Amino acid sequence: MRGTTICCVRKNNEVAIGGDGQVTLGDTVVKHGGRKVRSIRDGAILTGFAGSTADAMNLFERFEAKLDEHAGNLLRAAVGLAKEWRTDKYLRQLEAMMIVADATHTLIISGNGDVLEPDDGVAAIGSGGAYAKAAATALLHHSELRAIEIAREAMLIAANICIYTNSNITIKSIPEENQA
Repeated sequence: MRGTTICCVRKNNEVAIGGDGQVTLGDTVVKHGGRKVRSIRDGAILTGFAGSTADAMNLFERFEAKLDEHAGNLLRAAVGLAKEWRTDKYLRQLEAMMIVADATHTLIISGNGDVLEPDDGVAAIGSGGAYAKAAATALLHHSELRAIEIAREAMLIAANICIYTNSNITIKSIPEENQA
């Protein structure tokens, strides 16, 4: 996945997800302030997307429909979306990945039918995902920073390394804080 970085960190009773704002068209930056992370269900669920905008929006709408279908159960909705994504002829063509999180679970959902829950409370996707995950993992285990602070610092480190990631970071958290 080129063109974005999403990083989610879980620590103590807090979960935070961050995304950069850079939107590219090929090798050209067309927007610096894109919003790739959202909170839904009155702040109870956090989502972040990597991939093409149209595909990500399509998956976001389908994920919300799966949440409705499964009475807000994050795990069942994620598995339902992954199953549909993998088996539907149209959806299989979508080029995107998602991270979703609630107060209990953090999940990575892919078009290969994967629903993965990381062991260590850190998930990252996109072009700078490996950099953000490495930074977040180190900070999680070797600092006193809160999840929201770790997510922000990990995203900034990824932005300094990945040319498809910028430092215009949006962070959402549970419990919710006023973050840009």
